[in-house]
Amino acid sequence: MLPTMESSEIRKIKLERLEKLRPLFSLLPFVNFVLIAGSLAFGKPKETSDFDVILGCEKGRIWTARAFAIFIFGFHKVRRTSKQKGMEASDKVCLNHFITKNSYRLQEPHNEYWQKLYQNLIPFVGDKAEIEKFFIANKGWSMKEQTDFYVKPIISARKNFLEFVLAGLLGDWLEKFLRFIQIKKINLNPPDPTRKPRIIVSNDELEFHPDTLRIEEYLKNK
Repeated sequence: MLPTMESSEIRKIKLERLEKLRPLFSLLPFVNFVLIAGSLAFGKPKETSDFDVILGCEKGRIWTARAFAIFIFGFHKVRRTSKQKGMEASDKVCLNHFITKNSYRLQEPHNEYWQKLYQNLIPFVGDKAEIEKFFIANKGWSMKEQTDFYVKPIISARKNFLEFVLAGLLGDWLEKFLRFIQIKKINLNPPDPTRKPRIIVSNDELEFHPDTLRIEEYLKNK
């Protein structure tokens, strides 16, 4: 556990720990970029904070990208699961939002919480041109100013090999199979409707925010 300290100090330590996980993100096939979201983006993480990320994926391979992410981060024991709370979730990667070019723009409602979050998203790794397209797609409502930024590119022979092997018919079959398996599992764990969940399950976007009631409470208490 981190000693009691200011948010800025916790944020610095959290970012250093997330940096150590960068090689894992570079292994994910069909992932074009990764953005840091959540409390790290807001700049106010707690000792128990996890790592919220948005993964930009190739169209037609979003289910494959998610399956590899679940496996790789789970294998290294750094993936946050829905059962983990408090310090159990600390420094774990929360894989709750996958998008493709067709879903770069956040679906409504665009309340104050999402506006502030998207203003502060941090490019972590990936294709700068695609990240810029993402920001442009959300510029109208997020009010984020386009500024120059540096982002480390994804360089991975393993990723390139997997994308080459799974680019054709084999990849199409695997995508359909992984979609079937994952949807079946998703349906086994329906969210609590009283927590106003924001769940999107499609071939262009996978978003899992089972509790947006806390966001409304945040806006009321602000």
